[in-house]
Amino acid sequence: MDRLSPAASAEVHWALRGRAREVASLLSMYRAFLRRPGNRLRLVPSECPSCPGCALDDVAVVRDELADLYRALPPESRRALGRVLHALDEEFRRRTLPASIPFLIGLDWRGRPYAWWHRRVYEGT
Repeated sequence: MDRLSPAASAEVHWALRGRAREVASLLSMYRAFLRRPGNRLRLVPSECPSCPGCALDDVAVVRDELADLYRALPPESRRALGRVLHALDEEFRRRTLPASIPFLIGLDWRGRPYAWWHRRVYEGT
């Protein structure tokens, strides 16, 4: 299942105080990346990662945003979005390759290693 039901979408909208369109937009970006042609996909880094809009050119940043919104949801809505993300993540794992040197990925602003979706092969590597 890679879509939220109408009821789950309404729950997300209520829980995130009107940010359901943001969730829908981010899911649309994630799906668009996965619809690209070819068996193997490479992530594309943002040309301007410090710009909030441009940063979303990198599908790993899109997935970060979805993870943040997921964590903000109450349990029922989190389960519904989790099912959608699980299906999309499976496809993402299948169609992208792990980075050969994942330790070069670095740490996020909290000092933690980046999530698994950042440790995939990018264009130009």
